Amino acid sequence: MPKHSDIPRTRTPRLRKPEATDGAAIWELVKECKPLDENSMYCNLVQADHFRDTCIVAELDGDIVGWVSGHMIPDQDALFVWQVAVSEKARGMGLGKKMLLDLIERDACDDAKHLKTTITRDNAASWALFRGFARRIGGDLTDAPHFTRDDHFEGRHATEHMVSITLPTASDLKRAA
Repeated sequence: MPKHSDIPRTRTPRLRKPEATDGAAIWELVKECKPLDENSMYCNLVQADHFRDTCIVAELDGDIVGWVSGHMIPDQDALFVWQVAVSEKARGMGLGKKMLLDLIERDACDDAKHLKTTITRDNAASWALFRGFARRIGGDLTDAPHFTRDDHFEGRHATEHMVSITLPTASDLKRAA
């Protein structure tokens, strides 16, 4: 049987807003994508329903192969990206970056001047994704410890660094695309 890397990648996943009925499939995808923290299925259902304007799924042949959960931070001009998940079936297609680019172009994100996310130091894949995204849009990337191992996680979880990427204006974004 051929490996996923042996299958030609000629198809492009369809990006769309999630539906509440996608919650279970999103939960399954996140479970497959270590080291992402697994939330409850109900959490993913609520994200897909209540925050659908700031979340995105990628669908290929009827299967959800990509997911970005996010929300606008209250009283800030920032979009917070909680999780980015890409199925093994869709890796190597630049899907994570495509989903982020699609997301920041949505009307719900018009007021965002920054994209923020938290990443542990050892999550090389996430650092690569967000550094590549920042380069692609011409944004500055900064980071600082935010939720610390001892102060916030009682020593049970690595420190999460708050990453902040300046977002381009709508006209700059069109030139970058």
